[in-house]
Amino acid sequence: MIVCMKLKEVLKIVALPVTAASLCCLSSVVIVLAGVGSVTFASSLADTLYGEYKWVFRGIGILLLTLSLMMYLRTSKGVCTLDQVKKRKKEVINLVLISLFAGILGYLFFLYVVVHYVGVWLDLWV
Repeated sequence: MIVCMKLKEVLKIVALPVTAASLCCLSSVVIVLAGVGSVTFASSLADTLYGEYKWVFRGIGILLLTLSLMMYLRTSKGVCTLDQVKKRKKEVINLVLISLFAGILGYLFFLYVVVHYVGVWLDLWV
């Protein structure tokens, strides 16, 4: 059985986990854009969060991706018990791999391209 997911379904699964995993640097951008803090404070915060706590944020992202995928399987695919997971093992494995791959690519693109260039535009980092 081939699992075919639409882009909208994939984005529904990975949007929140990617955003949460990117909060180490995204929070600094939001602080500056909201006018709550200075560029110096936001830059210092980004250095601290990314330098010392990036794995915490990535772990939270993986946890949220797992929960998001479980919710998707329960609501959209009707997979609620372990017996149903065993019966539809190939489909579940394919969905997990697609979600993991999309989550990693989404994280890399969002953090290292989008957030980075917005931060450069705001002079948070060079």
